[in-house]
Amino acid sequence: MSRKAPEQDIDESALSTHDPKDHAAGVKAVMVSLRRSWEQMGAGRTIKTLPLLNQRSGFDCPGCAWPDPREADGDKRSVAEFCENGAKAVAEEATTRRVDADFFARHSIEELAGKSEYWLGQQGRLTQPMIKRSGDTHYRPIGWDGALDVVAEGLRDLDSPDEAAFYTSGRTSNEAAFLYQLLVRSFGTNNLPDCSNMCHESSGSALTETIGIGKGSVSLADVEHADLVMVVGQNPGTNHPRMLSTLEKVKGHGGKIIAVNPLPEAGLMRFKNPQNVRGVAGKGTALCDEFAQIRIGGDLALFKALTALLAQAERDAPGTVLDREFIEQHTHGFDEFFAQATDIDWDATLTATALSREQIETIARMLIESERTVICWAMGLTQQKKAVPTIREAVNLLLLRGMIGKPGAGVCPVRGHSNVQGDRTMGIWEKMPEPFMAAMEAEFGIPMPRKHGYDTVDALHAMQAGEVKAFFAVGGNFVSATPDTAGTERALRSCGLTVQVSTKLNRSHAVVGDTALILPTLGRTERDVQASGPQFVTVEDSMSVVHASRGRLEPASDTLLSEVAIVSRLARKLLGDGHPVRWEEFEKDYDAVRRHIAEVVPGCTDYNAKVREPDGFVLPHPPRDSRTFTTDTGKANFTVNEPQPLVLPEGRLLLQTLRSHDQYNTTIYGLSDRYRGIEDARRVVMVNEKDIAALGFADGDLVDLVSEWPGEPGPDGESIVEERRAERFRIVAYPTARDCAAAYYPEANPLVPLGSVAEKSNTPVSKAITIRLERATD
Repeated sequence: MSRKAPEQDIDESALSTHDPKDHAAGVKAVMVSLRRSWEQMGAGRTIKTLPLLNQRSGFDCPGCAWPDPREADGDKRSVAEFCENGAKAVAEEATTRRVDADFFARHSIEELAGKSEYWLGQQGRLTQPMIKRSGDTHYRPIGWDGALDVVAEGLRDLDSPDEAAFYTSGRTSNEAAFLYQLLVRSFGTNNLPDCSNMCHESSGSALTETIGIGKGSVSLADVEHADLVMVVGQNPGTNHPRMLSTLEKVKGHGGKIIAVNPLPEAGLMRFKNPQNVRGVAGKGTALCDEFAQIRIGGDLALFKALTALLAQAERDAPGTVLDREFIEQHTHGFDEFFAQATDIDWDATLTATALSREQIETIARMLIESERTVICWAMGLTQQKKAVPTIREAVNLLLLRGMIGKPGAGVCPVRGHSNVQGDRTMGIWEKMPEPFMAAMEAEFGIPMPRKHGYDTVDALHAMQAGEVKAFFAVGGNFVSATPDTAGTERALRSCGLTVQVSTKLNRSHAVVGDTALILPTLGRTERDVQASGPQFVTVEDSMSVVHASRGRLEPASDTLLSEVAIVSRLARKLLGDGHPVRWEEFEKDYDAVRRHIAEVVPGCTDYNAKVREPDGFVLPHPPRDSRTFTTDTGKANFTVNEPQPLVLPEGRLLLQTLRSHDQYNTTIYGLSDRYRGIEDARRVVMVNEKDIAALGFADGDLVDLVSEWPGEPGPDGESIVEERRAERFRIVAYPTARDCAAAYYPEANPLVPLGSVAEKSNTPVSKAITIRLERATD
């Protein structure tokens, strides 16, 4: 097995296909995990690293935010507390491949811009600070002091702090995130766009309005002991594989699972747990009791139909369906909601969902019969135009039955990146509430800006308008994570200064401002030793559990700094020695950071002590803990949400972007989407075979994808159709819902215009994209 980086890029003509799998995990997942780990890390580092992953004395997975078992909840961790994609994430970070000054001398920035995300990511770990000065064609090495001087000077030269945007990804630790937002606000702006803006912002918006807090209300034990779990717009087999073990436990005690998804994903059908005999030698565990293969964008119509059926059942048999005591004591707006609940158009509902009325009625009966219901969702819901109303309607469904603040029941938005929820808790948000800002002022004795800043989409608009001239990112891959790829690249290239704090090479390093810097940082797997000794950091999972993470590997390079050190050193250079915050103390000892977190962040009292407990601690969640709802009404709010019929012109399809099984977010681990049966290529579009024939194409045809969006009104008042094009995709016949299609991101991101966003949350709409297929020219 070779640990050398690939020299050649993807050969899209090598595409091969096989039948999609009907199960996830199994022995194959173990073998793939080990093979990828050995390829990147070697046997020794694999043996040393994987047993520490998600263990109490080890480090948190740099992949997803699915929670770890807690002894306090009666659960114990397994020896191998990781999944296939978690192992791949660790292998990518702990790789022995290196990107050094010689690499950048061999490859110009223009050449790197022509490479795929797969090729870039496979080159290995960044090892030293690099700079591209005005007029340069290549990055060149620079020392840390010089690099941070360039950044500080570039920021100070701005006419206003609001001319800078400071991005954060969900891999940043709580300590680094807290210091980062303190630095940005000390500088004088709230321009803190983050990856939440593009994934679960819709969840936060809907949940804050309805239950008073933008987080899920369940624990891992709640999900495990639910009578019914709805998994909506989510592919746990690829994106959160450890969730499959939880769903297996649901089935083990007789619970039922409903899957709602346009694609029949393997991880929703059957789980072959490699840690038990049935998963190794047997058929595994059948998960899905009811698979609703919904049309893209039909989720709000489905939830409206389900609330209508529950309301009608209550009208037919008063007092037997709804939890009247909960509704009367803990909710607001029920009468208005209930008055319109049964007023739905069934013909429109069946068209929008592509489901039968019989199946919708079956799901409604399952909801009525369940005493403990959890609804889980991910970006299949949050990246729709009507994402916020859809999630509000899901909350309505739970409120009707009193399924909030009850063991085994509640809302479960399944977060993606490992600490995306923790970053928000620590203040990474462009419009933090007044109590947080006041606490910051009281703690540090410096004024905090109150003007709301830019989120991701607004920051891009501001760059394009010349109102943001400097961009600083801690982690992530901003160029490939955002919509409207061409527009995003123009925006970044218009900046005078772009800075990327990163572990590995990605496309954002090849899309640069006039001056650009790469600041390499420690990974979560690596030892972090500062002046006071070895350090640890903390993270928050999808279910509000905060716990410690301790890296054990030697750093990839002696020149790497931790994120805490980078932020602390930059603050001293940018804000000056006279700044009242003692930044130098934070780099020396992370306990100093946590002492301030304890004073500022709600629920974090005695933070240093709590995070040293074996399983960490659970942040307070009023709806879950005491059925207390800190909304404007003081109660959980019923809402009235109207579906918007999506009119699909003839000859068009609804496209959703999604991940391959061999990627996490924009990181491409490999070219095997084996659960879907797609190998060795990424520029593919999955289409139902009946739609392929109806559109006059054949499986394997080469096509361009052209998206269509209503633009600004023309002279005659008619909306001008705005188009985006992504070229040379291979059609793959796939059993997706009719009139629907799917393609991988970031390859399909150019099809999403910057102006197409979800209502209220401003999240880019990467689901339900109207496209047409055009035959590609050779």
